[in-house]
Amino acid sequence: MFETLLLNFLFLLFPVVAFLIFFENRPVLFNQKILVLLSALTMILCISRPIKLDVGFMIDLRYIPFILVALFGGYKHAFPLYIILNVYRFYIGGPGTVQSFLFATMFFLLVPYYNRKFVNLSSKGRIFWATVVSFLNVGFYLVTLSFSRVGLNKQFWMIVLNAATTYIGVMCVLMILIEKIIANIKSREQMMQTERLNVVSELAASVSHEIRNPLTVTSGFLQLLNKSKNVSPEEKEYVELSLQELKRAEKIVSDYLLFAKPQSENMVYSNMNAEMEYTKNIIVPYATLHKVDVTYSFNNNLKKYYDQNQIQQCFINLYKNGIEAMREKGGGTLSIDISEKKQNIVIRIQDTGVGMTKEEISRLGKPYYSTKAEGTGLGMLMVYSTIHKIKGTIEVESEKGKGTTFLITIPT
Repeated sequence: MFETLLLNFLFLLFPVVAFLIFFENRPVLFNQKILVLLSALTMILCISRPIKLDVGFMIDLRYIPFILVALFGGYKHAFPLYIILNVYRFYIGGPGTVQSFLFATMFFLLVPYYNRKFVNLSSKGRIFWATVVSFLNVGFYLVTLSFSRVGLNKQFWMIVLNAATTYIGVMCVLMILIEKIIANIKSREQMMQTERLNVVSELAASVSHEIRNPLTVTSGFLQLLNKSKNVSPEEKEYVELSLQELKRAEKIVSDYLLFAKPQSENMVYSNMNAEMEYTKNIIVPYATLHKVDVTYSFNNNLKKYYDQNQIQQCFINLYKNGIEAMREKGGGTLSIDISEKKQNIVIRIQDTGVGMTKEEISRLGKPYYSTKAEGTGLGMLMVYSTIHKIKGTIEVESEKGKGTTFLITIPT
């Protein structure tokens, strides 16, 4: 029995190894489909090599990939596995088929329901609760099995011990591996983002000032030319277009200048109250224009060193993005909440706008990526750069059609 369960464990390791070797760097949506497919294959292999008991029941590790996909992916990703699990079990047939169907249905209805709460847990919390769910799974199955036996002999209790120990041990090992993979992916993304921000910062500091000077001179000469009486109306139209494009170029250069290193004359040591009040007051007229209500709450006494100008521009960009996301829905509510938690300043900015997909969230903060048709992406890049400079982190939660939440955590 123990050898068969170990063989099932090797089947379960297959998706983890395959993902690390072939699919780790693929897009998120592609990876989700691949993991569901690999989990389905693993379930089929486990069902194909079970321990067959005298009473007709079978013991294997088929429910572990099902539980993992249900907890991480919810009903959407668990449903295909539920269908495959039951179809293949009916295909094999024999005693215990109906019980297996009822058992799988019960877990399909219960486990994915806790998907949202599960994914928001800490790494250790996810490992603990996934292990608890697997224990409940095998425990309920063995209780069901005990009712079908007339006498519970020593062999039965050995089966109970081996099955329970293996289920708990395998789930714990797989969850540790999964959490390590998730941590490695996040760490690599942070390193890549840090490198991108450093490159942009150096580029901004060295190039932006040099570009701004000729732009200013050119703009001045074009304005003088536009006032000349010797210029025809058609030529004036060309001059106006040129001035508009110069203004746009100057705005882009100004955005780049915000990526430069914090300036000593702008550095302050504060709890951010003045900056948050200032940026909120600036954005209220813009919000009112687009039928957006602004709610504001400040409860923080922790202080931090930061560049005042960059922090102000950072939050103005976030507020403006939220308002523009709600503009497409005819209005909404922008919620701004600043609090403290365990020596961290926690800033939550929430809108009720159009929301974003997971793919769009994963690309936020990358150069020249924007969800707006006319956007350059420099605004969000500046936000990530500013928060990165003060050792902060940004978490984004969003749902298409319902809105977006930015959770910024700044250590003090």
